[in-house]
Amino acid sequence: MPNFRYISWSEYGNLAEALAEKIRAKGNRYDLVVGIARGGIPVAMVVSDHLDVKIDFVNVKSYNDIGKRTAPRILSTLVEGVEGKRVLLVDDLVDQGDTMMFMKKYLSDQKPKSLDTAVMFRKPWSKVEPEYYLETVSEWIVFPFELGEVGRQRAAMGADSKAEE
Repeated sequence: MPNFRYISWSEYGNLAEALAEKIRAKGNRYDLVVGIARGGIPVAMVVSDHLDVKIDFVNVKSYNDIGKRTAPRILSTLVEGVEGKRVLLVDDLVDQGDTMMFMKKYLSDQKPKSLDTAVMFRKPWSKVEPEYYLETVSEWIVFPFELGEVGRQRAAMGADSKAEE
């Protein structure tokens, strides 16, 4: 079982704002922020707000359980068109990189003017190097909006709750 790192709401807010500031400070302009649902929605909202850029979301599923990946598949897609736009693709983290690679191809096929990626965390083994990220981590990150889900999965796997961490 992986080591878990629990992120509080306060820490999450600070991380999302730090990522938004890192992107803003670089000076690149974007026409659209695309968040990858589920985990990318909250951070994409903060980034979009800080950059004063329109936002949209794509719902992609690529995990069935803790550490159990499936091939990425789109459950729902964009309302906004990306053709000719400067697009920033945002997620909470990039692990193996399959979802990010899948989404980069999906969006690239729609002919954006540019396409950059941003995440709060990246794993050292990721096949993708986002243009913007805050930390490289090996732990399984547990975000504050998934405490119940991870707790249920860990209980089903026979692990104790967060208290043992």
